[in-house]
Amino acid sequence: MAQHKTAETGSHGHDSHEGHGSLKSYVTGFVLSIVLTIIPLVIVLNDLLNRTATFVVIFVAAVLQLVVQLFFFMHIRETEKPRWNVMGLVLGIIILITVVGGSIWIMEYNKIGY
Repeated sequence: MAQHKTAETGSHGHDSHEGHGSLKSYVTGFVLSIVLTIIPLVIVLNDLLNRTATFVVIFVAAVLQLVVQLFFFMHIRETEKPRWNVMGLVLGIIILITVVGGSIWIMEYNKIGY
């Protein structure tokens, strides 16, 4: 069956506003990304905090950066079924933790006389 183009739908039958952010949304996400990049950079370059606090700031900024990217640029909530996006994200995080954690574990516990 052919899909007809109307004033409300695009050529593929989707709402024209579905899944697309506004200029304001993109600028907000961009500014937040820049700020979340500059904060750890300034802390590290100027040696403002001790080692542990610096790692905590970098980790928190990285997690916030992930959230900003997901919501402002990848539109994780703006689909018909956002539940599938979240489930895919959770699976990706589990795989990431497994790979990174497994790699660190292997590197840490398989040292040969070092």
